[in-house]
Amino acid sequence: MSNDITDAATPETAEAKAAEQTEESLLTQLQGDLERFRDLALRSQADFENFRKRAAREKDDAIKYANATFLERLIPILDNFELGLNAARAGAGNSPILAGMDMVAKQLADFLTASGVEPVNGEGQRFDPNLHEAVAQEENAAVKEGVIIRQLRRGYKLRERLLRPATVVVSKGGPAAK
Repeated sequence: MSNDITDAATPETAEAKAAEQTEESLLTQLQGDLERFRDLALRSQADFENFRKRAAREKDDAIKYANATFLERLIPILDNFELGLNAARAGAGNSPILAGMDMVAKQLADFLTASGVEPVNGEGQRFDPNLHEAVAQEENAAVKEGVIIRQLRRGYKLRERLLRPATVVVSKGGPAAK
């Protein structure tokens, strides 16, 4: 009879052990899933935070540089105005029209400064391809190689961003010894 009890208890014990192992494996799987979803939630939260920061930075840049296209189109007009003003200074002396044009030139310069536009000057400075556009090189014994001799056209920056590079002539140094 004890043999019958052992035989009867064994299948139940085996089923209980199998159920316990199934519960443990299910618990382990659920804990793994929980960790994976927790990690996924943290990553999603970090991604969203990075997106918010990037969107805010892009919005600030859009506001900061909103007038860039307008100013890029205004600069050639300013160049032509300055050419006309220089020609008028050379030929007219002290006329009231010249004084009026000088006042308009000052207003334009003040407007550009208030808009965040700065001129890029190059004469006497080391050539920087990020700010200057070299159109020629000349031998010049008085000026070191790579230094700007003349500026042909003024460049402009809108805050830290280059609107137009300065067009310059760069020194090649003195004549080469033969």
